[in-house]
This record gives sequence, structure tokens and C-alpha cells, in this order.
Amino acid sequence: MALYILYESASGYGLFLANGVDEIGQNTEAVRNSVTDLNRFGKVVKLAAFNPFESALDALNQQNAVSEGQMTDELRNFLELSLPKVKEGVRLHFDRFIDNLKPGDLEKAQLGLGHSYSRAKVKFNVNRVDNMVIQAIFLLDTLDKDVNSFSMRVREWYSWHFPELVKIVNDNYLYAKLAKFIEDKSELSEDKLEGLVEILGDEDKAKEVIEAAKASMGQDLSPIDLINVKMFAQRVMDLAEYRKKLYDYLVAKMSDIAPNLAALIGEVVGARLISHAGSLTNLAKCPSSTLQILGAEKALFRALKTKGNTPKYGLIFHSSFIGRASAKNKGRMARYLANKCSIASRIDCFSESSTTSFGDKLREQVEERLEFYDKGVAPRKNIDVMKDAMENAASQGAEMDVDNSSKKSKKKKSKDNDEAKADDKENAATNGDAAEPKSGKKKKKRALEEESKPAENGKENGTNVENGTEKKKKKKSKDVEMEDVAAVSDGKKKKSAE
Repeated sequence: MALYILYESASGYGLFLANGVDEIGQNTEAVRNSVTDLNRFGKVVKLAAFNPFESALDALNQQNAVSEGQMTDELRNFLELSLPKVKEGVRLHFDRFIDNLKPGDLEKAQLGLGHSYSRAKVKFNVNRVDNMVIQAIFLLDTLDKDVNSFSMRVREWYSWHFPELVKIVNDNYLYAKLAKFIEDKSELSEDKLEGLVEILGDEDKAKEVIEAAKASMGQDLSPIDLINVKMFAQRVMDLAEYRKKLYDYLVAKMSDIAPNLAALIGEVVGARLISHAGSLTNLAKCPSSTLQILGAEKALFRALKTKGNTPKYGLIFHSSFIGRASAKNKGRMARYLANKCSIASRIDCFSESSTTSFGDKLREQVEERLEFYDKGVAPRKNIDVMKDAMENAASQGAEMDVDNSSKKSKKKKSKDNDEAKADDKENAATNGDAAEPKSGKKKKKRALEEESKPAENGKENGTNVENGTEKKKKKKSKDVEMEDVAAVSDGKKKKSAE
């Protein structure tokens, strides 16, 4: 029985004809020995046809199609029989079957194709790289710890000089800003009231700071110590400001990577879930029961080991929905919220268009479930909510297409206008002086036409006046004739009456 074997190499497709496969397959050891020996293997398997790739790009496209289980037109035209399983001997001795193939060519082709294939698989949308979100949330947590520890150090350091300020100002950022602004408390007076009001935003509290500075029990600091405190307070302020910018960056990235998850549970909690899972794809693969306890692995394993109660929630505990639920409904709310988060993460991961319509509708469902637990109001059905979400997503996609088409048409019109202006300039430059007499003749013609128009208008006006006078004369004569007829008729009537 003849068997055709297709082998996909980095240089092209090879079709081999195998004879006596059934007889060889009866003995496994004989098969292994024949595979390693070219003389024995060449008697069983022979090259029937070879189709080389046209270029490296063609090789990459063919390899992508094979990896995705798709048959290209080139492969369909090349193949004559169905595709059996590739044998190891073909892979081992393939380079010896091709006459013009050099020893190192196949390895170079394999290396280049492997790199191209890996780059093509790794090259995702730049705006949807979830690694940036993972790094940003890690850095945000680190900055929170650092800012808190550094702020406490500023408080302890400056409290030696102005201990009463700690009780007046609780915010760490404002305290560091005030420490830099005040410096020496003995120099604080009513002249700095405006600056204090600008920092604190409260005039009463600013006056309280001034009064506390006058009666402060703190010790004096040397100028060098005050300079160091001021510099350290500035560093704390810079870290706090950078933390705000990093949070804005995280919100922007989450709107691009996971807009529905961010709309449902918030940017920070959603970023923590992605970071803990490792990527958005891993989070989308997790079932809702796993997503519910992400971040509580230690408590889960401890409960399994001690046969105690398993945790009800992990990172999703930081969501506002869990805090708003009553104590008896927190577990049920966590389970329902994890279900909706799992749906939102899968939509964000596998959908091609970026929209928040599904996340908004899922959030409405969670709100309705809260009301159902608290007040007993029946929520809407999931199928109705998803239909509304799909309609909203379709309308948003249509609006985006209209906006893009209008922008493209405007750009095209502006380009056409620019090209027309450029052509006019080129024509004027090439014509040069030859265009001047033509323009002069045109101007003279326009002037003659404008001069002739008033004369014609005058003639027309004159004829109109004459026609008007003739009409008036005719009308007067008709009126006189009518009066004469009326007088004659009146005379006749008087005579008849007499």
C-alpha cells in the first residue's frame, strides 16, 4: 500500500511516497533502525515532489496558515492526496533528498522562519499590551508604601520644630507642602496668611496654624536642618505628584486594554486582578469561582488543610459593591460580581472592537442585584440586558465608522484643494510673461462690457418711460369717452322723465 507523506520545512513543502509501511509497522525496533539509516530508509520512502517557497514572507504566511489549520491555495494545488501524519525519518533525512540544498541552508531557513513566526505571534496591538498595566499597578502599590513611610518621616522630623502642626493638618501631601512653605515657625506671621490659605483652602485653618506657631513648644532647628527638612519634603511632594500622574496613566491604559472590566469594577481593582492572574488572557480563562478568590490563596489552602471555612472573596473585596452589601449577603454578592467580572474580562480579551457598553450594562445588573438583596426588587433578565448592550455596541461602532469616514473625506478634500493650488502656482510660474497680455485683454473686455451695460440700461429705461406715458394718455382718453357716454345717458333719462 502506497502512502503519501507531506512534510512542511522552512524552505518548502515536500511530498514523499512511502512503500511497505504496513510490513515495517509490525516490528517497532526495525522501524527505528531503518529511520536512522538513510540507505534502508531511502528504499522505503522516496521524494515524490517538492514545492519551494518563493520568499521569506511567503514562508511565514504558509507557516501561519498551517499552524492555524488552514489550507492555502498553493498547498491545495500542490497536494494530490490527503494529509497523513508526518514521519520522523522524513524530518531526519529531508536535506539529503534535495540535490541543490546546501548543508547549512536548511538550518538558516529554520532559524529565520522561527524568529519571524515568533515575532508575528508576539506582535499584538500596542495599545492593548496588558504588561504595562501590570507594571503600573505594581509601581502604584510601591509608591503608596513609599509615600506613606516618607510622609511619616517628614512628620516626625518636622514635629521636633513644630509639633502642633500634626494635629491641625492630617493629609500627608499638605503637611509636606506646609513644612516646605513655613520652614522656620518663628518667621510665620500674618504676611504669609494668603500663602497658607492657598495651600490649605481654608482661612480658619490657616489662622489656626499661625496662632499655633506663636505658642509652639517645639525646639529651634539650625538652618542646615531646615534645609534638609525642606528638601525631603520636596521629594515627598514630587513622589505624591508622580503617583497622581501614574494613576491617570493606569486609568487611560485600562480604558484601552479592559474597558468593560474597568467600567464594571473600577480601574484599580481590575488592574489588580489582571496583575494577579498574570495577563488579561489568563484572567479570561479563569472560571468565576477562581476569580472570586484571587488574592486569597493562603486563606484557601489554610482552610483546606484545617478543614475550615473557605474564603468568600479575594481582591474583589476592594470593590464598592461588596462593601455596600449586608453582612449576610457579602458572599452571594461576591459570587455574582465574580461571574460578571469573568464575562467582562472575556469580552475585553477576545473582542476586536473596544467599547464600554457591556461593562456599563453588567454594572447595572450588579446594582439591580444589590437592590434585590436589600429591597426584593426583581432584576431584569440577563438575555434582555445583553441584547441592549449589543445594540449599544453596534450603534457606537456605526458612529465611529461615520466619524472616521467624515475625517477621511475632509482630509481628501483638503489634499485635493492643496493639489489644485499647487497646480495653479506651477501653471502661473511656467506661463510667466505670456499670461500677462491675456489677463490684460480680459480686463479690457470686462471694462467695455461694464461701460456698455449702463447705456443699454438707459435705453431700456427710456423706452419704458415712453411706454408708460402712452399708456397714461390712452387711459385718460378712455376716461373722457366714458364720462361723455355717461352724460348723454343721463340727458336721455331726464327727457324721458319729463
